[in-house]
Amino acid sequence: MKPLSIEIRNAVLRTMAKLVEQERNQIILTNQEDLSDYDGSDLAMEERLKVDDKKVDEMILSLNQLASQEDPIGIERFHFTHDNGIKVVNKTAAFGTILIIYESRPDVTIEAGGIAFKSGNKILLKGGKESLKSNLKIVSLWHKALEENGVSKDWVEYLNYNRTETQAFLEKPTQKVDLIVPRGGEKLIEFVKAHATCPVIVSGRGNNFVYVHEDADTDLALKVILNAKTAKISACNALDKVLICSKLPNFEGFTAMLIEALIESKVEVIVDKSLENFENTKTIQNEDIWYEEFLDYKIVIGTIDSQDHAIDMINKYCGGHSAAIITRDSEAAQQFMESIDAAAVYQNASTRFTDGGQFGLGGELAISTDKLHQRGPIGLQHLVTNKWYVYGEGQIR
Repeated sequence: MKPLSIEIRNAVLRTMAKLVEQERNQIILTNQEDLSDYDGSDLAMEERLKVDDKKVDEMILSLNQLASQEDPIGIERFHFTHDNGIKVVNKTAAFGTILIIYESRPDVTIEAGGIAFKSGNKILLKGGKESLKSNLKIVSLWHKALEENGVSKDWVEYLNYNRTETQAFLEKPTQKVDLIVPRGGEKLIEFVKAHATCPVIVSGRGNNFVYVHEDADTDLALKVILNAKTAKISACNALDKVLICSKLPNFEGFTAMLIEALIESKVEVIVDKSLENFENTKTIQNEDIWYEEFLDYKIVIGTIDSQDHAIDMINKYCGGHSAAIITRDSEAAQQFMESIDAAAVYQNASTRFTDGGQFGLGGELAISTDKLHQRGPIGLQHLVTNKWYVYGEGQIR
């Protein structure tokens, strides 16, 4: 498709923000229809599905922030002048067409769609059946915003496909697709990777760890763990596992206090055998639980005897998303952060900050646990590829 100027892209985003505000009540009412149809079997999915005034405010903020950001297209990354006079320049460029496959979250139809559009890409949106009415309502606003600015509706397209139709499209797309981003649970990611015939950026799996070092501030540790676990259980940056160093002073007292606080927050606490004597806990029955992402009021707590042991466990079991160390020892923290194989590593802070907006990116398309081409939150600045421009005057090789 013919590239759109930055002025037109920004105008579409600002128009979309106004339309979302105008249609605020209708978006929420439409979403309530989706909520009433949902069976409530998955607490995290239901939480992600819901659109309220706060969510609409966030949608509008995301669109306006995107419209105010610099154009990510055409930024010079490298230049070189050959001995023979040829000038070589490398600049950022749009991918072309991006397919976003996601579950439950209507706000992705705004945020991810907006990031893809601002970065000069055509967007194919494939949401889940549980949020179909909400998504179709929002896509109708995208089309109106495009038309009001004299832009083809083809720039934002919704794929209302069932599973069989989606598989067929992944295996043999009916139009050119340059990049696919699945944003959801492990089953969705596995499905896309199994059938896609173009590049895929994996996003969505958490299974994040907090390691309480022997030199931890235990009050700080308690605050961070409770926030990371309970603030938003449906988020991929939520906490699933805690490792406590057995050399921590007042190990027994801190562990008891942590378990009690988690249980008071209605979190199911599962412990390894070293902690099975603590009340109101369940003991691990299958070691595979260390690999699981819960997206629920559920946590696993284990004991380790050294930082090396903690690093080995986290690198073996975590999803490559986020991991934190709680310690006053800056040298130990730096060694931990350099050794952990994850997109985001923390000292003395909640894993809930792994988010494009919180990292200053103004939002995110997804949070990648891949290492190519971008790791962690994929913001506007990252949803580009690159292109070489070579200027000559008849030079031959």
